[in-house]
This record gives sequence, structure tokens and C-alpha cells, in this order.
Amino acid sequence: MSSRRTKTIAGSLVAASFSAVVILSGTADADEGDTGSSKGGKVIDEAPAGVELTTLLPEKISVDNSSGTTDITATVKNEGTKDSGKTKLLVVGFDGLTVKNVEGCSAIEKGSLPEGSNSGFACSLDNLPAGESKSYAVEATYDLKKAGKICLPVQSADGKKTYWQQGPVPFGTTNPSPDAPATPLLLGTDNEPVAPGADKLPKTGLGRDVLPLGAAGAALIAAGGAGLWWSRLGRPGRARQS
Repeated sequence: MSSRRTKTIAGSLVAASFSAVVILSGTADADEGDTGSSKGGKVIDEAPAGVELTTLLPEKISVDNSSGTTDITATVKNEGTKDSGKTKLLVVGFDGLTVKNVEGCSAIEKGSLPEGSNSGFACSLDNLPAGESKSYAVEATYDLKKAGKICLPVQSADGKKTYWQQGPVPFGTTNPSPDAPATPLLLGTDNEPVAPGADKLPKTGLGRDVLPLGAAGAALIAAGGAGLWWSRLGRPGRARQS
């Protein structure tokens, strides 16, 4: 084999190795940047000039089949150019999803919970600087025999305005695995539970989602304020998908 041919082959191998490293590095960076989704989110009331508040939920959660427990990360972001000032994030559970605790936040009393919800916590924010975010560890349980939804409204400190609301958005699976140690659930997916000794139950979630967003949900009042949450969802707003 000539030295020229040897050099050509060696050069090709180096180039291929370099390409593989670039591809793998790009994949790792993409995974690390996957911090959540604003799926099901919408602007309700106009925020102060220069303030743009949104929320993120994980695309996937896992429910322990023996205990029914799951962990969720709820994130609030200020994508604007100015600091937010005092605001609050609410984390509210519906149907099969019950919020048990949110780190650093206060439980909403049952009498002040939004209509149709089973649990909720209020997280006060003194200020969220422009371009920054704050995440909260959410402990929850999920009854896999039901649909389960979560809602993240971001409000003014007095609760009179809702700058952004994500949900109620479902977590669910169309492929239940009751015999596995855990069941993975996807954001924005209606749950199709399996009852013991029976075939799949009728699809839940989508049809029932109309109720809290309709007349029965018109009187949803946040803790500490009189702001209506999604009674105004019908008016034009900025929807966000990611």
C-alpha cells in the first residue's frame, strides 16, 4: 500500500471520527436544553410593559404504580425586558392528579380552591428579573384509574389579574402498564386508564375538560384575590406551544 493511499485512508478515518463527535455533542446539548414545555398556555391579562411571564411543565412524568406518587417541576419565566415585581404562581390539581406539596409555597384552603380542582398551592414571588426563571419541586399523587390535569396560573400579587395560565392541561397515557414498576405519562395526553379485570375504560380527559373551562369554571377564584381565571379564556390571547 502506497504512503499516499495510507495517508488518504487515515485522513478519512479522522474526519469520520470528528463528525461522530460533533453529532454526539450536538445531541447532548439538545437534551440538556430540554427544560420543559409551555403547552396549553395562554395570556389572559396584559402584563406590565416589558414583562412577559410564562410557565413550563415537563413533557414527561413517571407515576409509581405501587404508591401513585410522582414528582413534577413547575417553572415560571420572565421572558421580557423588565423585572416582574411582585407576582405569584399557583399550582392546582384536577381529577386524578392531586398536588400534595410545592416546595416553598402555601397550601390553598379548600374553600378558596378553583371550582373543580382538588388541591392547590400558592407561591409568592417578590420579583423575577428579566430573562430569569424560578422552578418549584411539586410532589403529587396520580390515580391512574382517572384522568389527571394540572394548572399553572401566574397572577398579580393581589390575584386580580392573571398574566398567564397553562392549563388545565392533562398528563396521561394511551398505553397503560399496570404491571410495570412505574407508568410514564406525557404532557397534553388524555389518560386512558385500565380497570382491574376489565378492558380499557372509555377515553377520559378531553370531553370532561370542557366543564372546568365552561360555565362551571366561570367562578374560579384564586386564593387571596378575586381574579377570575379562565372565565375570560374565550377572549383573544396569545397561545404558546413548545
